[in-house]
Amino acid sequence: MNKAYIALGSNIEPRLTYLNKAIDHLANHDKIEVAAESSIYETDPVGYVEQEQFLNMVIEATTELDPIALLDVCQSVESKLGREREIKWGPRTIDLDILLYHQEVFESERLILPHPRLHERAFVLIPLAEINPLLYIEQLRQNITQLLTTIPVQDKEGVVKWQQLDGVNESKRLES
Repeated sequence: MNKAYIALGSNIEPRLTYLNKAIDHLANHDKIEVAAESSIYETDPVGYVEQEQFLNMVIEATTELDPIALLDVCQSVESKLGREREIKWGPRTIDLDILLYHQEVFESERLILPHPRLHERAFVLIPLAEINPLLYIEQLRQNITQLLTTIPVQDKEGVVKWQQLDGVNESKRLES
């Protein structure tokens, strides 16, 4: 079995529902097992900033699928949940990015592993550190905790643990 880490993000309501449905789709696939889930974090958008805040998280999965087959499943889930690719880094119902796959280095037109911007994104590193802080990334010669020390403080402050209040629409930003 191969271990993969997948980042999930949504900034179109109902954000939490999209995250949960994406995890359900992945977990219900016969060749994927969701082994761990981070907390959910609310984050400011990156790149295209004229949009709503995101809910982000990371899952650890084990799979028999190769990287491209896993990407196909992730993109199928995105499609089922109404993902449209109109604006680069724009609003989305769900975004699934394979961050790491069994410590492999892989590059094709469709997928680069490890994810090429993994080490630059607090909204990925913080939830990843929650699941596996000592995960070593050979290509970067650092573990997740070490990578987090290279992220500017203001970027880390923009990643805030999120909690649902009433089970419907209200949410609350928690101090991390």
